[in-house]
Amino acid sequence: MECKGVKAILAIAAILFLLVGQSSLSKRSKCYDECYPKCRSQDNPVWLCKYKCTLDCLIPISAAKVDSGCSLACAKSSCGQHDIRPEGIDMAACLSQCSKSCTKLTGEHQDLLRVLRNATMNDKTVILTALNEAWAKPNSVLDLFLESFHIGEQTEQLLNHLVIIAMDPKAFERCKSVHAHCYFLTTEAVDFTAEKRHSSQDYLRMKWRRLEFLRVILELGYNFLFTDMDVMWFRNPFSHFSSNADITFSTDGFNGNPSDVNNWPNNGFVYVRSCDQTIEFYKYWCFARSLYPGLSEQTVLNKIKYDNVARINQRIRFLDTAYFGGFCQPSKDFNKVCTMHANCCIDIDTKLHDLRILLADWKNYTSRTAEERKLGGFSWRIPDKCNMESLQRSTPEY
Repeated sequence: MECKGVKAILAIAAILFLLVGQSSLSKRSKCYDECYPKCRSQDNPVWLCKYKCTLDCLIPISAAKVDSGCSLACAKSSCGQHDIRPEGIDMAACLSQCSKSCTKLTGEHQDLLRVLRNATMNDKTVILTALNEAWAKPNSVLDLFLESFHIGEQTEQLLNHLVIIAMDPKAFERCKSVHAHCYFLTTEAVDFTAEKRHSSQDYLRMKWRRLEFLRVILELGYNFLFTDMDVMWFRNPFSHFSSNADITFSTDGFNGNPSDVNNWPNNGFVYVRSCDQTIEFYKYWCFARSLYPGLSEQTVLNKIKYDNVARINQRIRFLDTAYFGGFCQPSKDFNKVCTMHANCCIDIDTKLHDLRILLADWKNYTSRTAEERKLGGFSWRIPDKCNMESLQRSTPEY
């Protein structure tokens, strides 16, 4: 990746440099001059140090008002005809306009902070999930998701800390009718209402927009447990998150070693602590979209997880599917399972069919006596319609 990405990183670095303005040029240049040799002295590659020092010195962490993904996309599409150099007046004007067009209103972040404060746990942790109109309809995924909290063991009280991120107005209205903590994530000129087929362009836009939002959550100082809405909650998961980890991913297939980055992470269930390292990692992850255009955030994660940004690999853990299973690799022990994810499954009707079977199987288990549960012998009847073959047929190759 080093040879492939250096030119793109240098170009983007120049863009970001211009976006911060000229007023603090001397101070920020000094910061960069001190940061770069220090980074290189730690045996980090050139491309990574240029990226890291650009973020640390030219883009303040508190600048949550500016959507960096928006700024980069704008610069790439609108300013590409200009020379990318600090003294380029035309480029500076173009980038300045990009910065203005991608600036978020302060009031929007105040609304977000209000929702987070109302939902947070004592340690500033919130549970987050995302919702669009297709999944918000009555008797659809939203209702099954909330039901799992009500029928799970010691999970119902966790709804007090759940924030539902609505991706469109109808999803927001439906959320407010059934749940206390809802936030409308506005995205101009993009319609997220309908079902988004896996790997379609709208699907990719929605996933990257969500990732950018999660970065802002970290920058605001909140830890989060993000869960896809097709994850059913059966037990409280928090005791399974290691105190030695800053990022804990679920997996589509667990290889037995929770510290091994060769595990295949699933971004649909991830616990992240807010700290400098995780903020830097999420910034890099969002940035890496420009290095791998056309790919999902999940696919890009599997490419950059080896880059060890901010030495984060030492603080990443992966969850055992014995406790955090899915349709790809189901949890086999009903006495251990915390969550089950409808992964390896594409369209909404197929998901709903198998999720209803899943909840019925759990209700059958919880209806039994303690002695019967201890004896075991329970098994899932899923995946039924969901299977890896249909996933492979529906996923384009890159």
